[in-house]
Amino acid sequence: MGIYSVDKLIGEARRLAAEFRRTTGKPLPGVSNEIAEHDAARLLALEVCTDRSLGYDALGTGEREGKRIQIKARVIFDEEKSGQRVGQLKLERDWDSVLLVIMDEEYQPVEIHEAEREDILQAMEETADSSRRKRGAMSVARFKAISRLVWTREEGLIDDEIWDNRSGP
Repeated sequence: MGIYSVDKLIGEARRLAAEFRRTTGKPLPGVSNEIAEHDAARLLALEVCTDRSLGYDALGTGEREGKRIQIKARVIFDEEKSGQRVGQLKLERDWDSVLLVIMDEEYQPVEIHEAEREDILQAMEETADSSRRKRGAMSVARFKAISRLVWTREEGLIDDEIWDNRSGP
């Protein structure tokens, strides 16, 4: 075991990634997903998997007991910029839902959205561009539209009965 806690290392990774982006204008590759996995596990009581060949990143506990979950990250540097994309979804693998951890420019979590497999597959079928569908590509806006908000920085965990972004007035 190392001399540093994982929480301390993730905090340092956040700081370094943010500073790298400010200095170079480019994101530090691979860091956002590691931070997102740590945050999702900590905030939603998930167990991160060590075997990544399974096609999912974490297993649920509590209300998500037994759920196989892919975790994706998106750092939003410019709220005005459209066309943000979710990382490639492993459509051919066995998983139950996908969490999208939205982070600010300091790599701090702002929101976590969860979409169920059936909703993602249906949304992918509706995608006109078949090459995008084959790659498992989806915009952040589309993901948010088919998902439910499960955590925010301001509110913490969101109860399903309170939040439903698909209901009408």
